[in-house]
Amino acid sequence: MRGLLVLLVVVALAAGCGGDEAAEVPEPRDPGSHEAPTEPLPSGKTYALTFDTSHGSFTVTLDTDLAPNTSASLVALARDGYFDDTIFHRIVPGFVIQGGDPTQSGSGGPGYSTVDVPPSDAAYTKGVVAMAKSPVEAPGTAGSQFFVVTAEDAGLPPEYAIVGEVTDGLDVVEHIGELGDESEQPTQPVVIRTVTVTES
Repeated sequence: MRGLLVLLVVVALAAGCGGDEAAEVPEPRDPGSHEAPTEPLPSGKTYALTFDTSHGSFTVTLDTDLAPNTSASLVALARDGYFDDTIFHRIVPGFVIQGGDPTQSGSGGPGYSTVDVPPSDAAYTKGVVAMAKSPVEAPGTAGSQFFVVTAEDAGLPPEYAIVGEVTDGLDVVEHIGELGDESEQPTQPVVIRTVTVTES
């Protein structure tokens, strides 16, 4: 009986440590058509996005100077619930985790794009959050798909709009980054339940 009790305590502690929980993949959905913000975010404030996922939470502080158009877009989409009940559809261990596509196909977007060309010396190091784009799109083009770098240095060219960095919960990002296989697919669902905007 004592052995069973110890086992139950160990299991309970293990379940609580990582923030993991059994998660079902939400149904893919049509992202709809959205309008790009026409104004940047008000100056003098700091904006952050907190991602509550099935594997824990992490916070991204936006760089409104480096990527004013993309920052305004992400805040508008998050406030509209665009990212809620979506998944990280691409996980490349030791490289990046990628999400932001309600269709789960890797090709979905909000129906518009913004452009924030990164500096020529842009570095895509661990915790940096940048925007995914197709090879034919101009540098700095962004829709809704983002990636978080889990490599010490991803070695990417300065073509992807850098929108901010993880300022809390990097351990959660690193954990999620381990849940991918050789085909860059998640080995278990990682669901973004909500994305909350805070300003200070």
